[in-house]
Amino acid sequence: MAEELNVMTEQVDDLPVLLAQGNKIGIPEILDNRFKPHGNWQGTSLGWTVLVWLAHILSEGDHRLNQVEEWVEKREHTLEISTGQGCRAMEWSDDRLGIILDRLADAEKWNAFESDINRRTIRVYNLKPSRVRVDSTTVSGYWTVTEGGLFQYGHSKDHRPDLPQLKVMLSALDPMGMPVATQVVSGECADDKLYIPAIQQVSDSMDEHGLLYVGDCKMAALGTRGFIQNMQDYYLCPLSEVQVTREVLEAQSKSRYFGDKI
Repeated sequence: MAEELNVMTEQVDDLPVLLAQGNKIGIPEILDNRFKPHGNWQGTSLGWTVLVWLAHILSEGDHRLNQVEEWVEKREHTLEISTGQGCRAMEWSDDRLGIILDRLADAEKWNAFESDINRRTIRVYNLKPSRVRVDSTTVSGYWTVTEGGLFQYGHSKDHRPDLPQLKVMLSALDPMGMPVATQVVSGECADDKLYIPAIQQVSDSMDEHGLLYVGDCKMAALGTRGFIQNMQDYYLCPLSEVQVTREVLEAQSKSRYFGDKI
């Protein structure tokens, strides 16, 4: 008798590449080490659950939680082979992903996770970092303002002072633009106070000194520049007229142009 042939068809797309790359960087391992789930957690580990979720976001361009379970259901066999885990679609329900988000919201553990990832990534790719760009931006929207919440009214870089916002401080390696540290704070915070925590996080993450930090005039506060110097690092940023007068700037510009000394 002829052997019965069982054919299973799934849309693979870029999943094996995304999962293999995430595993090479160490995302599942580090997440599982840093974020311990509830004792009743069963099935796919938290780290692999997050990596599959990230693969969905990157492959589909969709960050909605309620879309992941159905997506996984159509690719269970591919995911089992790629992850080595017994994947069941229900393990990516929006309720479970919400629980994971609550776990990842622990700022202290997340900073430690970022540090572990940066050390692993920089060692793998040998990036030899020398310059870090530090800058902030705001994200506004039609959110509800609550006391002590992230979404607050503040100076809007989107020119929408009528909308509540949150603020994101990003530190990235230059020139490749690889994010090293990200901090999300409430929307009313002034930029000046965000630079020292961001730079400290970069230093803790990469354990490198002699770096050049590049930023705008808000990074030029005396306390921030002193902090960078004390860390044996360097800074490049414009000085405002509060810190140096226009006459001094013009004199220095002329001296450089004509080769004079002042």
